[in-house]
This record gives sequence, structure tokens and C-alpha cells, in this order.
Amino acid sequence: MTISSAHATAFFEEVVREQQVWTIRDVHGFPAPLGSDGFRSMPFWSLSSRAERVISNVQDYAGFEKVMIPLSDWRSKWLPGLERDGLRVGLNWSGSRATGYDVEPSAALASLTTRQPSE
Repeated sequence: MTISSAHATAFFEEVVREQQVWTIRDVHGFPAPLGSDGFRSMPFWSLSSRAERVISNVQDYAGFEKVMIPLSDWRSKWLPGLERDGLRVGLNWSGSRATGYDVEPSAALASLTTRQPSE
């Protein structure tokens, strides 16, 4: 399993457990950089600490702030909006260039649907 694959798996496990998703923004809004595949992706993280690490370690995201989104809002509002806008979902991007898996919003929703919160 690659590091990106492990981060993607952890993303879904952690967001279901924590019932929240994290993203980042600055005065210009939420980032959605163009990837090498020609698609734009908006990054999301499963834990506050993961988002904070990218803000602290990736120059392009210096000055950004973390934003918490309740999982219910992410599912019902954000994912349909991303789908409408033709954006992909970046899952737990990490490393010095903030990279990782990007998936279609419908695939992210399907992955959430197959997981249940731990009791």
C-alpha cells in the first residue's frame, strides 16, 4: 500500500469516527489547484492536525486557516457542490508538496456510505 493509499483509507475511517472534515482557506477562499491530470481538486483532511501540518509545512499554504465542516454538511452540501463545479476531492494530502489521492465527489460519498461509525 502506498502512502497516498494509506492516507485515503485513514481519511474515511477518521471522518466517520470524528464526524467532521477539515479544509483550509485564505482571504481568496478555498484552494482547488490544478493537478497533473488536468483536473482541479479541493483538499480535505480527516483530522485538524493533518490540515495544520500542511499549513505549517507547505509554502503554498502558509497563511491559510483550518476550517471544520460537520460530516453531515460535507455529505449533503459540499460533495454535491463539488460535483456540480467539476472538482475532485483531495484526500488527506501530505508531504512537502501536499499531494495524495483525488477522487470524484460521488466516489467519496460511496466510500462514506459503506462505513459505519464505531460504537
